[in-house]
Amino acid sequence: MSSSLDQLTSYLPPGWLPKWLLFISVVSIGNSIQAYLSLAGTREVYAGSASSSSPVTPLSARTFGTWTALSSIIRLYAAYHIHEPVVYQLALWTYGLAFAHFASEWLVFGTARWGRGLAGPVMVSTVTGSWMLAQWSSYVM
Repeated sequence: MSSSLDQLTSYLPPGWLPKWLLFISVVSIGNSIQAYLSLAGTREVYAGSASSSSPVTPLSARTFGTWTALSSIIRLYAAYHIHEPVVYQLALWTYGLAFAHFASEWLVFGTARWGRGLAGPVMVSTVTGSWMLAQWSSYVM
Protein backbone atom coordinates (compact mmCIF):
# COMPACT_ATOMS: atom_id res chain seq x y z
CA MET A 1 0.00 0.00 0.00
CA SER A 2 2.77 2.43 0.87
CA SER A 3 4.43 1.95 -2.51
CA SER A 4 1.11 2.69 -4.27
CA LEU A 5 0.73 5.87 -2.24
CA ASP A 6 4.34 6.86 -2.91
CA GLN A 7 3.81 6.26 -6.61
CA LEU A 8 0.63 8.36 -6.60
CA THR A 9 2.26 11.27 -4.77
CA SER A 10 5.50 11.13 -6.77
CA TYR A 11 3.76 12.97 -9.63
CA LEU A 12 2.62 15.84 -7.42
CA PRO A 13 4.35 19.21 -7.53
CA PRO A 14 6.42 19.93 -4.41
CA GLY A 15 4.83 21.35 -1.27
CA TRP A 16 2.14 20.40 1.21
CA LEU A 17 -0.77 22.05 -0.57
CA PRO A 18 -0.83 19.61 -3.53
CA LYS A 19 -0.69 16.68 -1.08
CA TRP A 20 -3.54 18.18 0.94
CA LEU A 21 -5.64 18.70 -2.20
CA LEU A 22 -5.05 15.07 -3.18
CA PHE A 23 -5.98 13.87 0.32
CA ILE A 24 -9.18 15.92 0.40
CA SER A 25 -10.09 14.67 -3.08
CA VAL A 26 -9.77 11.04 -2.04
CA VAL A 27 -11.75 11.59 1.16
CA SER A 28 -14.43 13.46 -0.78
CA ILE A 29 -14.80 10.67 -3.33
CA GLY A 30 -15.44 8.37 -0.36
CA ASN A 31 -18.10 10.82 0.87
CA SER A 32 -19.68 10.83 -2.59
CA ILE A 33 -19.93 7.06 -2.65
CA GLN A 34 -21.37 7.06 0.87
CA ALA A 35 -24.04 9.57 -0.19
CA TYR A 36 -25.25 7.12 -2.84
CA LEU A 37 -25.26 4.14 -0.48
CA SER A 38 -26.77 5.61 2.69
CA LEU A 39 -28.55 8.70 3.94
CA ALA A 40 -26.77 8.62 7.33
CA GLY A 41 -23.71 10.75 6.49
CA THR A 42 -25.65 13.37 4.55
CA ARG A 43 -28.22 13.56 7.36
CA GLU A 44 -25.38 14.22 9.77
CA VAL A 45 -24.40 17.32 7.76
CA TYR A 46 -27.98 18.43 7.10
CA ALA A 47 -29.38 17.62 10.53
CA GLY A 48 -32.14 20.22 10.37
CA SER A 49 -32.79 22.90 12.94
CA ALA A 50 -33.13 22.16 16.64
CA SER A 51 -36.90 21.99 16.17
CA SER A 52 -37.00 19.96 12.94
CA SER A 53 -35.58 16.74 11.62
CA SER A 54 -33.19 16.32 8.71
CA PRO A 55 -34.66 17.34 5.36
CA VAL A 56 -32.42 14.87 3.48
CA THR A 57 -34.15 12.65 0.92
CA PRO A 58 -32.60 9.94 -1.25
CA LEU A 59 -32.61 12.39 -4.18
CA SER A 60 -30.96 15.21 -2.22
CA ALA A 61 -28.30 12.81 -0.89
CA ARG A 62 -27.45 11.64 -4.41
CA THR A 63 -27.38 15.25 -5.65
CA PHE A 64 -25.02 16.14 -2.80
CA GLY A 65 -22.90 13.09 -3.70
CA THR A 66 -22.71 14.20 -7.33
CA TRP A 67 -21.80 17.78 -6.36
CA THR A 68 -19.11 16.45 -4.02
CA ALA A 69 -17.72 14.15 -6.73
CA LEU A 70 -17.48 17.04 -9.20
CA SER A 71 -15.67 19.19 -6.62
CA SER A 72 -13.35 16.25 -5.89
CA ILE A 73 -12.40 15.90 -9.54
CA ILE A 74 -11.60 19.61 -9.83
CA ARG A 75 -9.50 19.44 -6.64
CA LEU A 76 -7.71 16.34 -7.89
CA TYR A 77 -6.77 18.14 -11.10
CA ALA A 78 -5.56 21.08 -9.02
CA ALA A 79 -3.34 18.82 -6.92
CA TYR A 80 -1.45 17.70 -10.03
CA HIS A 81 -1.73 20.95 -12.03
CA ILE A 82 -1.43 23.50 -9.23
CA HIS A 83 0.70 25.86 -11.34
CA GLU A 84 -2.09 26.33 -13.89
CA PRO A 85 -3.94 29.56 -12.98
CA VAL A 86 -7.37 28.44 -14.23
CA VAL A 87 -7.18 25.08 -12.46
CA TYR A 88 -6.05 26.78 -9.25
CA GLN A 89 -8.90 29.29 -9.52
CA LEU A 90 -11.48 26.56 -10.16
CA ALA A 91 -10.31 24.61 -7.12
CA LEU A 92 -10.36 27.75 -5.01
CA TRP A 93 -13.92 28.42 -6.18
CA THR A 94 -14.98 24.93 -5.05
CA TYR A 95 -13.91 25.78 -1.51
CA GLY A 96 -15.53 29.21 -1.60
CA LEU A 97 -18.80 27.79 -2.88
CA ALA A 98 -18.69 24.96 -0.33
CA PHE A 99 -18.20 27.46 2.49
CA ALA A 100 -21.04 29.69 1.21
CA HIS A 101 -23.33 26.68 0.81
CA PHE A 102 -22.70 25.19 4.25
CA ALA A 103 -22.84 28.58 6.00
CA SER A 104 -26.13 29.46 4.30
CA GLU A 105 -27.69 26.08 5.06
CA TRP A 106 -26.74 26.60 8.70
CA LEU A 107 -27.33 30.33 9.21
CA VAL A 108 -29.97 31.21 6.61
CA PHE A 109 -32.02 28.14 5.70
CA GLY A 110 -31.74 26.17 8.95
CA THR A 111 -31.27 22.80 7.25
CA ALA A 112 -27.92 22.25 9.00
CA ARG A 113 -26.89 22.79 12.60
CA TRP A 114 -23.47 23.09 14.14
CA GLY A 115 -22.06 19.72 15.08
CA ARG A 116 -19.71 17.00 13.91
CA GLY A 117 -21.37 16.67 10.50
CA LEU A 118 -21.17 20.36 9.65
CA ALA A 119 -17.87 21.20 11.39
CA GLY A 120 -15.76 19.08 9.01
CA PRO A 121 -16.88 20.67 5.73
CA VAL A 122 -16.84 24.18 7.20
CA MET A 123 -13.33 23.76 8.62
CA VAL A 124 -11.93 22.14 5.45
CA SER A 125 -13.43 24.79 3.18
CA THR A 126 -12.25 27.64 5.40
CA VAL A 127 -8.73 26.37 6.04
CA THR A 128 -8.09 25.19 2.49
CA GLY A 129 -9.55 28.29 0.84
CA SER A 130 -7.48 30.55 3.10
CA TRP A 131 -4.38 28.43 2.51
CA MET A 132 -4.84 28.58 -1.26
CA LEU A 133 -5.30 32.36 -1.19
CA ALA A 134 -2.17 32.77 0.95
CA GLN A 135 -0.13 30.47 -1.31
CA TRP A 136 -1.33 31.88 -4.65
CA SER A 137 2.01 33.47 -5.57
CA SER A 138 3.94 30.34 -4.55
CA TYR A 139 2.13 28.12 -7.05
CA VAL A 140 0.49 30.14 -9.81
CA MET A 141 2.84 31.22 -12.56
